[in-house]
Amino acid sequence: MKSIFALGDKKIFEKKVESQDIAEFESGKVHDVYATFALGRDAEWSSRLFVLEMKEEDEEGIGTFLNIKHHSPAMLGDTVTFIATINLLDKNKVDCDVEVKVGERLIATCETGQKIIKKEKLNLLFESLRNNE
Repeated sequence: MKSIFALGDKKIFEKKVESQDIAEFESGKVHDVYATFALGRDAEWSSRLFVLEMKEEDEEGIGTFLNIKHHSPAMLGDTVTFIATINLLDKNKVDCDVEVKVGERLIATCETGQKIIKKEKLNLLFESLRNNE
């Protein structure tokens, strides 16, 4: 794992809210706004941008937690900006605070966690879980 970032370092990711990002479940469409589950996916991606630069060829990142607090909706067609800030670097752990905005309006605050682990170790874990089913 490369130690190239420090606490407080930031990554910015922008995303346009599209039809596949709206709140829709088995019962149908709820409304034409950015769904919490899509927001979570993109918040995790914004913090994974750090991991992509930190991991070695034989390593991979894996999510450990995701917390989301919605403050305001983002509408279909809005451009949403994610600002991920590292708040913890501890061995192979990378935790981030993520602020989500449309323009200056706060949409959500999130916390994400990831670990960087050797691919071989992950594959062994996944295999052992498959064998126990």
